[in-house]
Amino acid sequence: METKNPIRGWSIAKLMATATIWGNMNELILVLDFGSPYKEIVARTVRGLSVYSEIKPSNTPIAEIKRLNPIGIILTGKPNSDALSTLGIPILAEEKYTENSRNNIKTFLFDTCGAKGEYKLTGYIKTQIEKIRQQVGKQRVLLALSGGVDSSVCASLLSKAVPEQLTCIFVDHGFMRLNEGNQIEEVFSNRKLQFIRVNAQKRFLARLEGITDPETKRKRVGEEFIRVFEEESKKLGDIPFLAQGTIYPDIVESGGELGAVVKSHHNVGGLPENFDVSKLVEPLSGLFKDEVRALGKKLGLPALLVNRQPFPGPGLAVRVIGEVTEEKLDILRHADAIFREELDGMRGRPAQYFAILTNTYSVGLKGDKRTYQPVIALRAVTTDDFMTCEYTPLPHKVLSRVVSRITSEVSSVSRVVYDITSKPPGTVEWE
Repeated sequence: METKNPIRGWSIAKLMATATIWGNMNELILVLDFGSPYKEIVARTVRGLSVYSEIKPSNTPIAEIKRLNPIGIILTGKPNSDALSTLGIPILAEEKYTENSRNNIKTFLFDTCGAKGEYKLTGYIKTQIEKIRQQVGKQRVLLALSGGVDSSVCASLLSKAVPEQLTCIFVDHGFMRLNEGNQIEEVFSNRKLQFIRVNAQKRFLARLEGITDPETKRKRVGEEFIRVFEEESKKLGDIPFLAQGTIYPDIVESGGELGAVVKSHHNVGGLPENFDVSKLVEPLSGLFKDEVRALGKKLGLPALLVNRQPFPGPGLAVRVIGEVTEEKLDILRHADAIFREELDGMRGRPAQYFAILTNTYSVGLKGDKRTYQPVIALRAVTTDDFMTCEYTPLPHKVLSRVVSRITSEVSSVSRVVYDITSKPPGTVEWE
């Protein structure tokens, strides 16, 4: 399958063609982006106050703004004009998101704009089911199911809307966390859909043999995923509709008319060159991540899927530093499972936490024997948006217990370190 640049040949109009929004559309707050990194936080804050919001670029024509008929406008970044004042619509400028921003936005919404706060999740499932049925009819739908929050919620919603018409292909690349592949199969093999698990671990490992560069790893895993998915989908005959778990931040961060690319997303850029966008089903493309999680709970998905932490597409392949081997993956899975198990029930737990198998080896002692084994690094971060984050100052008692378990239960590890780097200058992932 030929892939295309996530921006080339696309406009936001195309990308949003299948976006489905719910809520009281009579109360729209327009968030105009003047190059601010806080636009998503502002828009999500508005929705959290039960008022619907949409992000639009700063160059949105006045005629389009009038058509949308917002009850208020929030400017994020540094506006270079006061031309919007001619609209007679309340305007709030937000150059930075501070501790007082939520209160300022709340006052703006309810005191200045007179919002009623009627934007709710209630009724969304019913509305979406009707829209999906209207779009798809009696035809079949294909979804690449990764087991992440977005694709899982998308699959669950589609299975309710068009039962027996949905086929989910789960490409198991062998880079999942401990027992995750089996958990995904257990959840979706009991729903009203066709679930296909492709065990392609050996293929993916072969593609990464001798590879140490992280970007090359990501590209090869992505390329192989497309090959496997294409091979399996051809066996199923003609399936006209393709479903994706695209969410609102995917579209915003992928640029286009909303501004510069923050990062490319496979959901936005991985379509065939001549794909008919009217055949694309994206029932979550108007939602933020926490809204998707809330929807998943209402659809009855288990907590292990709904509350799943962010996980890179190449999985553990980019948490094994250096060349990836089956032995290294097993070591990392075991250590990572211990770390997550100890923190899962922790009060005020971090936003994300995981283990990394470094390519640094250290001298140690196991019993009365000298060892020379790889070092495990632990990473835990606290953040609201993952655009920036702080390392989580875990209690020494917790860290001591985690290290004791890893070094005693994982035979190939005798040293563990804790990463206390924030973002920036570091990133959440090591690769």
